[in-house]
Amino acid sequence: MTITMYDLAGAEVDRRFSPFCWRSRMALAHKGLAVETVPWRFIEKDKLPQPNAGRVPVIVDGARVVHDSTAIADYLEERYPDRQSLFGGAAGRALARFVQNWTETVLQTGLIRLVVLDIHRHCTPEDQAYFRRSREERFGASLEDVVRDRAARCPRFAPASTRCAAPSSGKISFPARRRPTPITSSLAPSSGCARSAISRCSQLMIRSGSGAAACSTCSTASPAAPPLMGTKRLG
Repeated sequence: MTITMYDLAGAEVDRRFSPFCWRSRMALAHKGLAVETVPWRFIEKDKLPQPNAGRVPVIVDGARVVHDSTAIADYLEERYPDRQSLFGGAAGRALARFVQNWTETVLQTGLIRLVVLDIHRHCTPEDQAYFRRSREERFGASLEDVVRDRAARCPRFAPASTRCAAPSSGKISFPARRRPTPITSSLAPSSGCARSAISRCSQLMIRSGSGAAACSTCSTASPAAPPLMGTKRLG
């Protein structure tokens, strides 16, 4: 049975810029599971299956609806134990949580201040109004002011993004691990975009391939970019 995943998209259907959705797409690809992605926009909260938190990713697997990338990874690991493990055991799961926490609290909080205006420009007009209002409330400044000095900040951001390579460098080993586990699934979508930010901020986090190219963990079993299988348009 094909799993359905609701995936954040820009005005163009192939612009999938959410690092949280990329995590789930990488996890599904690592497990070798068939997935049909449904492009979803910020204002389409009523189109998500219940239960949800008004955000994506959300997957539907038969009668089960699971939201949140962490919960989705846990569900896939428990529901499909015969498929390649996402964590490789308790130690891998703990490391994944550590990397995920660092990514969300350090890497992504710095990255969003570089790309928030670019994301706004690539949203639908309806999403632009929502995105500008909600993000300007969050930052306490206009989107233009948030990114105003990003050319100066990019060089300072680069060293922080390169430190994240350690989990996939082979320096960390896990018991009974035959092949790499996607510890970096929390990290790759953001870190791959971060490396791109230094040379071309305007493309950051927006093009569908930018995050996938950094996913080396799944490349032995599946394409570097998890495919959009049976993509359909809502609304």
